[in-house]
Amino acid sequence: MNLKTIIGPSPWQLLRDYLQMLLGTVIYTVGYTTFLLPYKIVSGGVSGISTVIFYMTGFPAGNTYLLINIALLLMAMRILGWRYLVRTIIVTLLISVGIDLMQVQLTELAADGTPTLVHILGEQKFMACVIGAFFEGLGLATIFLAGGSTGGTDIIASAINKYWNISLGRLLLMCDIVIIGFSYLIEHDVETVVVGYLAMFISTNFIDYVINSARQSVQFIIISDRYEEIAEEVNTQLERGVTVLYGEGFYSKEKRQVLLILAKKFESRSIFHLIKRIDPRAFVSMSNVEGVFGEGFDVIKK
Repeated sequence: MNLKTIIGPSPWQLLRDYLQMLLGTVIYTVGYTTFLLPYKIVSGGVSGISTVIFYMTGFPAGNTYLLINIALLLMAMRILGWRYLVRTIIVTLLISVGIDLMQVQLTELAADGTPTLVHILGEQKFMACVIGAFFEGLGLATIFLAGGSTGGTDIIASAINKYWNISLGRLLLMCDIVIIGFSYLIEHDVETVVVGYLAMFISTNFIDYVINSARQSVQFIIISDRYEEIAEEVNTQLERGVTVLYGEGFYSKEKRQVLLILAKKFESRSIFHLIKRIDPRAFVSMSNVEGVFGEGFDVIKK
């Protein structure tokens, strides 16, 4: 067990995570309140349940979102760690307040005097579905990558994902299919259900795309006469482990040292610059890796 494991994330890491979660909540809230809720689009999750209840009873969507999440958080206390719960509570409160504030700002009186939400895109329900689902998916992915959750079915999905390597998007899909089916109760219109499934498809696939892109890893195989310098700088500057393999050229029978490096994809440019600076004539092979588990990468689960 290293020092980082004992003392936990640094203050800078925590600040970065919370700022990232704040950005994610803003994106998610804008997508839901501006594009999905006014057009009666149920994309799943607790926000979808809140939409159904709002149009059936008039009860504010933000309040429904908060109450359901309180119940789920109480149930999840024993399953999820305290750090995860604290982050989820913060995100849930921010989204709930954000939905209520935006709902008030977007509400206007119709011709018959009844309050109604502004249709910012006019009657273009399809465009509202696509844009709203895009914002929801981006917001959720941003929050997940910071170690947080928007609550609701995300709590259930994250609890399962904590122990099993199952896609978060796939877990949310299972819950959302059932919830979207209830959107038929709003207007008794099949189109509402179909649009809801389209929003769900866009959102869940975008979640997986963003998360998988951020977690994608690469493998470097480097052959160089100056392998010690390259290994030293990768180890100290990029803080990545380096494995030295001992090989032999088949034709020349020359003994060579081969460096094996695993890194995040966004670090590959720095590694290439480092190699070029030390030994421009080095032989380098880079390949994408499906999954890397261990310290500095993903955690092995059941």
